[in-house]
Amino acid sequence: MKPSAIVLLSGGLDSAATLYYALAKGYAARALIFDYGQRHRREIRAARAVANAAQVPFEVVRISMPWKGSALLDSRVKVPSQGVRKGVIPPTYVPARNIIFVSFAASFAEAVGAKAVFIGANAVDYSGYPDCRPEFFEAFQAAMDLGLKAGTGRGRVRVMTPLVDLSKADIVRLGIQMGVPFGLTWSCYNGGRKICGSCDSCRLRAAGFAGAGVLDPALKGGEHERG
Repeated sequence: MKPSAIVLLSGGLDSAATLYYALAKGYAARALIFDYGQRHRREIRAARAVANAAQVPFEVVRISMPWKGSALLDSRVKVPSQGVRKGVIPPTYVPARNIIFVSFAASFAEAVGAKAVFIGANAVDYSGYPDCRPEFFEAFQAAMDLGLKAGTGRGRVRVMTPLVDLSKADIVRLGIQMGVPFGLTWSCYNGGRKICGSCDSCRLRAAGFAGAGVLDPALKGGEHERG
């Protein structure tokens, strides 16, 4: 019997690659998608499409973060377009988002007997979010080992971050090898039918495909073309 895993799926490039990585490693994956009041629902539709393409069951969990604190939660705050600046955490950072998401995933995993939680966090080509760093996940693993019933015996739930040390170009190459349907994914922080092409996420994605030397398939069909 395959070991089971919970995969956090946002609908973006990294999370889609992580889902396919878990499947390639022999896990019976279940996707966990969050509707947390983000700026648009386009990424939720993308996450559903990726889960369906991978033929994995998924759960969409709705949570509320009424205190806002991020450009991704408050439409009054402008999404920055000046590019990633080293050492500066942008306003698109959502306070404690990965703490919240991985906590939900850990609870889900323990409830259904899953052995791992996969998250597509990346600490190389990213926006500088503190909860994407390897040391954060090492600390969270320690907290899970202490705080979960599973951690007291042989049923330890592991936090898996297979992309954390990869560049965006490396992630694109890996995803292509695994057959990830990147054309279904959505990375733009802004909603709508067309990507903005200027937000940090769009810039990082474009650089990843350029570095891998391949065309982003999401741009072929027209729906994700630049606005």
